Parts: sequence; structure tokens; C-alpha cells
Amino acid sequence: MTTTAMKQRSLLGLKDLDAAEIESILDRAAYWEQQAVKLNPVLQGKFVANMFFENSTRTRFSFEMAQKRLGAEVMNFAAAASSVEKGESIYDTVKTLESMGIDAGVIRLKPIGMLAEIAENVKVPLINAGDGNNEHPTQALLDLYTMRKQFGSLKGLNVSIIGDIQHSRVARSNLWALRKFGANVNFCAPDSMRASDLDASYISMDEAIRADVVMMLRVQLERHAGSVMNSAEAYREGYGLTIERAKQLASHAIIMHPAPVNRDVEIDSELVEHPQSRIFPQMSNGVPIRMAVMERALS
Repeated sequence: MTTTAMKQRSLLGLKDLDAAEIESILDRAAYWEQQAVKLNPVLQGKFVANMFFENSTRTRFSFEMAQKRLGAEVMNFAAAASSVEKGESIYDTVKTLESMGIDAGVIRLKPIGMLAEIAENVKVPLINAGDGNNEHPTQALLDLYTMRKQFGSLKGLNVSIIGDIQHSRVARSNLWALRKFGANVNFCAPDSMRASDLDASYISMDEAIRADVVMMLRVQLERHAGSVMNSAEAYREGYGLTIERAKQLASHAIIMHPAPVNRDVEIDSELVEHPQSRIFPQMSNGVPIRMAVMERALS
């Protein structure tokens, strides 16, 4: 594979991906979702390493399910059980796995900017499974897919993203991707959780819950010690999707959340599986999306 082709098959983020390319991934995911047979071994003989330097449940297992459904050989790497614990750098770990013959890598890490640097120096496609608070492209893809299934089109859709915007890679990937399709994105967050690097408008909670899509984010209260929003009770009162607030949702609106969910903090427990909630369907949609992304990287 040439360097150019390899870079085109990597998925480092959605900020620089055009709408046509994103749409092709969504369309391919729809194809995979429609397949009645679970195992379609189009990637038989390909070796993939899932390299998670940060903990994950949904993303890691969703990728593994997608890879195995496509017939790939899967190696799962966890930093806690590796030479990273002995001081080996993330870069050297990735280069080690590349040297052993992997055909692609899925990677999650904390340091911002490191993924692009690694991608420049390896010769296999890399897929971003979340890097710091920069991007989480496959989460945003499954979110767009969920919205498209619900509404048919993303154009003109009003989307509110509510919560810890400052530390959210999900908010960033969704903002950049949704705008490419003509959706209107607004943020809602306490002052201490706003992101100065993003140019979306901030609106009140009353306005935010009038949107077509109300997307709640996991609140990372541990990052906000000392702020006025450092207690779960205060956060829920000011910015949580409570049962009372949910009564004001439009009848066509949907509730979304990238999970893990802090029940009774950012969203009341009774609303997680509410008829308007798409939280578990989002997780289901992650598998065909990641099948499409893996196929794009390797076929």
C-alpha cells in the first residue's frame, strides 16, 4: 500500500474528512447492518491490533465485534498488562506491533497530538478510537448514523450537545461532522465546562431541550474540583436531563448519550431507556459503523 493510500484508509478524525467520504461510510454501515448473516469474512487473513492505552468498554468491544464479524484475526492490547508499565513509550509499542506484521491498528490514547505523529511514522492504517479531548471519529459516525436513521437527513437538524464540552472529544467530532451536512449545533454547559477553542453558540438549558436531538455528555466532575459544579446534585439541578425537563421535549425529539452514563447526574435513570432515548441503539449502531471503517482500512 502506498503512503498516500494508507493515509486515506486511516481514520484519525472527522474535522478534515469531507461530507462525501463520511456519507460513504454511513452508507456502507447501512449495508452491513442489513446483512442477516453475522460472519462475512471479507477481511480473512488480516491481522488487527486493538491498542487501548485508556480504558474502554463500548468502543473496544464494538471494534472487536466488528473485526470478528468481518473475519479478521484480532489481537487485543491493554496497557496495564504490557511493557508500557515498564516505561515503554506508546510510539515504541505501536512500532513493535507494526514490526510483528499487523495490517491495521485501532488506537486509544490520552496525549493530544501524539496520534498524528505516530501515523506519520507507521506504514499501516490507524483508526482513532479516541485521543485525549481531540476527536472520537467512530463515536461521531455512529451518532450521525443514528440521527440519519431517525430523521432521514441531517440537513437543518437542530442538535444540542449538553455537558462537559471542554473535555469532550465526542462534542468536537460531532460538531465538525454535523456542520458538513448542514445541521445546526449548539452547546449548553456551565461556564467552567465550556471550550474556548470551539466556535459554536452556547444556549440555555431551556433552549437546549427544544432541539431535535438532545445529546447529553458524561460529566467528568473529577476534572472540576473547586468549581460551582463539582457536585452531582448541583450539576443535575442545573444541567441534567431530569424527568421534569424531559416533559418539554418535542414529540419527535430523541435523547442521545455516548456513554458511559452517570445515571441521575446528567440524565435521570428512568430516561435512559425512555421511548425517545436512542442510547442503547447508538451502541448497536457502533458495530456496523466500525465494520465499515475496518473494511475501508483493510480491503
